[in-house]
Amino acid sequence: MRLLSRTFRLLMPAFAVFVLLLMGGTLVPRHADFRPTPDGVPIYVVSNGFHTDVVLPLREPRTGQDWLQRLGQPQWQQQFGTYEYVAFGWGNEQFYLQSYSGHFPKAGTVLGALLPGRTLMHVDFYRHGPQAGPRVVPLRISVAQYQRLSRYVAQSFAPDSAGRWQLRNAAGYSPEDFFFRARGHYHALRTCNDWTNQALGRAGIRAALKAPLAASVIYQARRGAEK
Repeated sequence: MRLLSRTFRLLMPAFAVFVLLLMGGTLVPRHADFRPTPDGVPIYVVSNGFHTDVVLPLREPRTGQDWLQRLGQPQWQQQFGTYEYVAFGWGNEQFYLQSYSGHFPKAGTVLGALLPGRTLMHVDFYRHGPQAGPRVVPLRISVAQYQRLSRYVAQSFAPDSAGRWQLRNAAGYSPEDFFFRARGHYHALRTCNDWTNQALGRAGIRAALKAPLAASVIYQARRGAEK
């Protein structure tokens, strides 16, 4: 016990410094020179307070990107063909699946998410673009930025041997959202918000140096939108 206590005391300062550096990444921007494109592609960064998604046009004629077709579920054409947007998020498989019916995941699942675990892509269809607000940041980005963003999102799906994206569940939290198998592992340094932040940064959109929390993503996205 004495050794354990001593080890704990030695590690605590290092852990505190680590947390400060991690949180400090929120205030350090990547692509600080980002400016919205007035006639660009409309996208949104959306938060529920804990988790963030990117919301993209379901079809983007300038790039030929058609997410409904790319998702490879023909039965959805009739159901979502008139929708305008689709949201993408990435996260821990067990955390997602245990959140059904508004339940908060078990303590063991939350703690387990600190260690590398399997992931899912969350896909949610929107009839129209979400309304701007404290947790919704609308952005206009260039065609080139949208192409890079779309590439990052697409590469996050885990395809089967035939290259098809793998639907994990036939239903999600509602009749309008679904889960697909994803690439990568979720852990304390690679979270759902880090995925969204990386998506924006890879596309050349203003993002945080590191974004452990949803507020970190929203803060830098909003700074970019205000330019």
